[in-house]
Amino acid sequence: MYIEDLKFSLWLDFIERDYLDKEFIELIDKGIINGATSNPAIFKNAILNSPAYKNQIEELEDKSAKEKYEALAIFDISKAADILKPLHDKGDDGYVSIEVDPFLCDDSEATISEGKRLFETIGKKNVMIKVPATEAGYKAMEALTSLGIPVNATLIFKKSQAIACANAFKKGNASYGQNIDTVISIFVSRVDRALDGVLKEKGVEVALSGIYNTADIYNMIEEMKVPACRALFASTGVKDDSLPPYYYVEQLLAYNSVNTAPVDTIKAYYKDGSKEAVLPISSDIIDAHFAKLKEAGVDLEAELDKQIEDGLVSFQDAFKDILDSL
Repeated sequence: MYIEDLKFSLWLDFIERDYLDKEFIELIDKGIINGATSNPAIFKNAILNSPAYKNQIEELEDKSAKEKYEALAIFDISKAADILKPLHDKGDDGYVSIEVDPFLCDDSEATISEGKRLFETIGKKNVMIKVPATEAGYKAMEALTSLGIPVNATLIFKKSQAIACANAFKKGNASYGQNIDTVISIFVSRVDRALDGVLKEKGVEVALSGIYNTADIYNMIEEMKVPACRALFASTGVKDDSLPPYYYVEQLLAYNSVNTAPVDTIKAYYKDGSKEAVLPISSDIIDAHFAKLKEAGVDLEAELDKQIEDGLVSFQDAFKDILDSL
């Protein structure tokens, strides 16, 4: 745990092969991170921009583009899992996540099959299979956890999504007969980036909508009390230079939670961020902010629906770029 009293974990939202051998290990040894996450966009940047993958790509010349991608990603995820294993062995998370093909987001059976295959191929207990929170995804989450596979539910922007994920995990646990570690990944900063321009013009305080939306979902997850299931705060890098780089880590510090953040965000938080819990935030405060959004003409539900769709498309585009390059 990064903060033991709060049962708060800090995970690195970054994977790159050479980095795993160097600073990744240092962050773990210093007790700064105790897990890691990846997604298609992260692997796109790593595979397309780092020379560390060149030799393996050449060795995979006779494989299809997706087979090449999986071989590259599995190598990195396996390596990260091995490095994190001592943490996992002592019950301090030590998880690393790999996402299923984002083009399978509406196909539950294909998602289940791929998630199971990836988990078995990697063969590490501290790997989480990342599944987007769609109708097909909820079925896959239940099926995978019922097989004892840890799951990272991703691209959550709405309470209805989080409730469906939590219920899927509850059913999966019951079917498996044990409580499987799961996280519900709520995306934060994208909401503020979408709304803050309009809100500033209307005189509504900015850089709060993503926080309050996330706090609202966190409260609900805690109330549902699904064993071994935690809220994970994602998309916590700052794009607004007027905010501290660690803003979305500090402002979402909460008991029984995880924050996954980019390297620079984590370093800044470790150096200067407050370690005092901010969540939970009362429903009265959250609802008051949502009322201001409505008065400003913002349809929050419609914007969150758009963010879900845009998030899926961005991961699909990144995945397609990887495949095209390979």
